[in-house]
Amino acid sequence: MLPAAAAALSLLSIVPALRATPVQRCTGTISSLDDVADAVKCTTINIESFTVPAGETFSISAPDGATINVKGDVTFGVKEWSGPLFELSGTGITCKLFRLEEIYLTRFLFPVNGNGYTFNGQGEEYWDGLGSSGSTKPHPMMKIKSSGTFTNLVVKNSPQQCFSIGNDASLTISKVTVDNSDGNSSNSKSDGQPAGHNTDGFDVSASDVTIEDCTVSNQDDCLAINKGSNIIFKSNSCTGGHGISIGSVDSDVTVSSIQILDNTVKDNQNGLRIKTDASATGSTVSGVTYSGNTVTGATKYGIIIDQSYPSTLGTPGTGVKLSDVTFSGTNTVSVASGAKEVEVNCGDCSGTWDWSGLKVSGGDAGASNYSKISGFSI
Repeated sequence: MLPAAAAALSLLSIVPALRATPVQRCTGTISSLDDVADAVKCTTINIESFTVPAGETFSISAPDGATINVKGDVTFGVKEWSGPLFELSGTGITCKLFRLEEIYLTRFLFPVNGNGYTFNGQGEEYWDGLGSSGSTKPHPMMKIKSSGTFTNLVVKNSPQQCFSIGNDASLTISKVTVDNSDGNSSNSKSDGQPAGHNTDGFDVSASDVTIEDCTVSNQDDCLAINKGSNIIFKSNSCTGGHGISIGSVDSDVTVSSIQILDNTVKDNQNGLRIKTDASATGSTVSGVTYSGNTVTGATKYGIIIDQSYPSTLGTPGTGVKLSDVTFSGTNTVSVASGAKEVEVNCGDCSGTWDWSGLKVSGGDAGASNYSKISGFSI
C-alpha cells in the first residue's frame, strides 16, 4: 500500500484564458459530477471523496485564479468505454486591460491541493494481458491539457495509458507516482501473463514540459515522447516496464531539444530507447542528450536506437531524420545476461554523436550500422 502522504496532488498552476463570466469569490464542493458546473463558478473548489460513475469523464475546466482542494479519494467506476477518466483544462476569453492605447494580458494561477488522497482507476477490473488489443479500456486515465505545475499525486491502476500530456504552455510535473504494480501479476483473463499491458506512465505530445522526481511502476514505457521540443525528464524512477522512450515517432512531427537526466531505470525490458516508424515521412528527431542515468537489469536492450518500428531491428525507414544524440556526464547501463548492451539501427542518421559519457556492461555487446559515434565502441 502506498503512503497516503505521497498521494497529495498540490500546486497545479495553470495559465488559462479568462472566462467570459467572472468567477465568484465562493467555495464550491464537488461530491458528484452533478456538482461540477456550479463548483467551477467559485474561486475555491473542494473535491470530496466520491466515485465517478462508470462511462463518464470527471472533467474540470478550471476558472481563473481558483484553488482546488482534493479532500477525499476519487475512484472511477468500471465500464468498457474509450475514456478518458479525468480531464483538466483551462478555458475562457482573454482579459484585456486598456491603458494609454496599450493592451495588457492578465494571467492567473490556480493551485490544486491533494492533501494525501488517491485517484484510483480500478485497472485490475479491466486488465486482460492484452492492453489495447483486448477489451475496450478507458484511456488515458489522466488527460492534462493545462500549463503550470502539477505535483504530489498518486495515480493507481490505470486501465491503460496513465498520463497524456498536451499542454499549450510551460508545464512542470513533479513528485507524481504512477502505481500499476498490481498489473505485474497474472489474472484469470491474462493466460499466465502479466495482466497489465500498454500502461504507459507519461505520453508526451507537447513542448516545454518538465517531468521530475516521479516514480513509475508499470508494464510499458515509463516515458514516451511522441512529439515536442524543450522536454526535460529528470530524476525519475522507472521500474518493471519498457524503459524511457523517444517515440514511436510517426509522420510530420518534430522532436527536438530533449534532456534525459539523472534517472534510474530498473528491471525494464529496455533502458533508453529511440524508436521511429519505418513508414514515417517528414519528421525529425534532434538534440537528444542523456546524462547521469543509471540502468540496471534491462532484459532486452540497454540502449536501442531503431528506425524500423514496429519491427525490432528490421529494415529501417528513411523518412525520419535523426541527428545529434549525445551521452554526456556518466550514464551507467547494466543489462541482464543474454540481453544486448547497445543496438543502433539507422535509416537516416547524420552528424557525429558523442557517446563518451556511456558505460555498459553485463550482456552481449550488440551492433551498430552507424559509423559516426565517437567516444564509444560497439
